[in-house]
Amino acid sequence: MSATVCKACSDPLVLRLSADSDDEDTEMQGGSSSSAPTHSADQTMPDDCHLHCGCHFHWDCLLENLKSTTCPACGTDLATTSPSGQTQLLCDLHNEGGLQKDHDVLPALREESYILAHPGERKPRAFLELCRNGDVPEIVELLRADDDEEDEEDEEEQTSPWNAQDILRYQDPNGTGFSGLHAAVVGQSPEVAWLLLLLASNLDMKHFPAEVMQEAVALGVEQPDMGGRQDIRSLRDAQGRSAEQLASEVGGPWTRWLGMGLLGK
Repeated sequence: MSATVCKACSDPLVLRLSADSDDEDTEMQGGSSSSAPTHSADQTMPDDCHLHCGCHFHWDCLLENLKSTTCPACGTDLATTSPSGQTQLLCDLHNEGGLQKDHDVLPALREESYILAHPGERKPRAFLELCRNGDVPEIVELLRADDDEEDEEDEEEQTSPWNAQDILRYQDPNGTGFSGLHAAVVGQSPEVAWLLLLLASNLDMKHFPAEVMQEAVALGVEQPDMGGRQDIRSLRDAQGRSAEQLASEVGGPWTRWLGMGLLGK
């Protein structure tokens, strides 16, 4: 990569990090789910999206300026077709996570566009991403934060329509229709699936392994009163599939689960 500046803002293709920065934008940069370490004030990290037309952008500059599959700088149509027949827009993405060759930026672009149009859904969509990535502690923290906010605002008008139980049953309206349990199945994360079953299903407690309950205690998680709420296992994605049906397609760690009927409702 020979270019040194972004085509949109003409600044160097790096992200300058301030002291005590935890880089809140990491998850938006090419879908990376790892948390950035604390950085000193004079540190930088790569921030270079090299499109196949040859133009370079910062990640945020590309998202801000890319309105279609056409390069915002040179006008080249960059759309290609994936082996599965989906439209894609590929770039070589160089950030703190290293160099990702032929990274498709369209999913992140669609997600960013959706969030800009529906800012109130930022938390539940973050929840789906955490379920897909298998990040149990962060899921617990996100849900606990919403419960705390609800307690603090019980005598005031709610500023957000989402509480923890609503987030647990949120389904992606932007294509897949996935619930958190669907996302956990696709991400092949039994740990997240156990957490969601504990928090949002009527699964008998006798089915939960001792190690799962020990982890729940360590995280301060208890099975709530369902209060007539829908069992997460009954939710269907955009193709009409339950998490159990999706698990039968994915296979892998779910084969044993299917045999025990844990995902069935």
